[in-house]
Amino acid sequence: MTHNNIKDLSFLVYGLGLTGKSVVNFFEKKKIKNYKVWDDKNKNLYKNKRPHNLNKALKEANFIVLSPGISLKKLKKNNQLIKYKSKIITDIDLVFLSKNFFKSIIVTGTNGKSTTCKVLDHVLKKNKFKTILGGNIGTPLLNLNIRKNNFLIIEASSFQLAYSKFICPDYAILLNISNDHLDWHGNMKNYINSKFRLFSFQKKHHYALLNDNLKLNFKKRNFLGKLIIPKLSDYKKIKSKINNSYLKLKINDENMSYVFKLSKLLKISEKLFLKSLNSFSGLPHRYEIFLKKKNCIFINDSKATTFQATKYALKNTKNIFWIVGGLPKKKDKFDFKNLKKNIIKTYIIGKNTRFFRHQIQNKLKFIITKNLKNSIIQIIRDIKFFNKQYNTILLSPASASFDQFLNFEKRGNEFKKLSNFYAKKYI
Repeated sequence: MTHNNIKDLSFLVYGLGLTGKSVVNFFEKKKIKNYKVWDDKNKNLYKNKRPHNLNKALKEANFIVLSPGISLKKLKKNNQLIKYKSKIITDIDLVFLSKNFFKSIIVTGTNGKSTTCKVLDHVLKKNKFKTILGGNIGTPLLNLNIRKNNFLIIEASSFQLAYSKFICPDYAILLNISNDHLDWHGNMKNYINSKFRLFSFQKKHHYALLNDNLKLNFKKRNFLGKLIIPKLSDYKKIKSKINNSYLKLKINDENMSYVFKLSKLLKISEKLFLKSLNSFSGLPHRYEIFLKKKNCIFINDSKATTFQATKYALKNTKNIFWIVGGLPKKKDKFDFKNLKKNIIKTYIIGKNTRFFRHQIQNKLKFIITKNLKNSIIQIIRDIKFFNKQYNTILLSPASASFDQFLNFEKRGNEFKKLSNFYAKKYI
């Protein structure tokens, strides 16, 4: 299928959140009239396009464009959607179905997707590539104005990839895989399979970048794309030449090795690559050093929603007063090997304190503080008690935010607000 016959197809848009609405707007803009919409909760949105009989609409549609937040694993067994699983596609599929001669880079992985995408976008723009960035990073792809010869950089979640049928990136990047979203996928095998779908439809002239640990998994699937393994050692050879304090942090090394390798594939000289990095600013809520006061550094790592994500911060930081807690991810386990020496004390927040207490007790000093305000007040007291030469106050929750906050951004902003207030007052 190509952009020439997408108008001949029929669609059902299932789920009318931000992505679903972008699909409807895309259909209207492209004058694709043969579509219906469905939302289990909102029955009034696009009412004129809502079918009277959902099962009939599902049966008649060529494709079902599913909102990435909807998990078939969580639906009841008799749900009609499950019967038509083979028809499900995503908004990214629609971008490729209507492809208009753009180049594409898709980045996925459990951790580091957003930062990698942002750095890539910055480096390419600085080297006069016409880039456009979207996907899971914030802007729905179908809301973007994608033009001929653009470089489209997409952050793709496992939800978006799980049912993909037409995604075919010129450059596909799989950063890493660790336990996450198992409640959505059902098990680790399904989660891994969703990530590897990124490479399923690539041709021989396309590139597949992934780390050495995933190489065998890639090869046994007989994908056609050219396998590229970025070497961390290659990036470390040039790292000392980077004049950017954020990118010099060890926590960014693995992601940067992918960016460096891709810059070589795109024939960007090392000199221009290094020059372009100097003006890059880090993303908020990702190991964000936002406050320094006397002998204290405050770091907002609210985006860390699994222990594997938090592990990067714990590994690369010393004298940590660590705030952790929220809604833990299914089957997440805490391993403090080689990390204990970095952590002075732990402060457990959120409603599921039992889980975190079980993971931490007999391994670390801890106290249950329940919320961010109590944590910061207690940390300031403890800093004076432990009397270290320097101290790191770290919010890296290793869990989702939804028990106390709307999202990780709200959690991170609240931490920054409270830290600034109490640090100014008491430190």
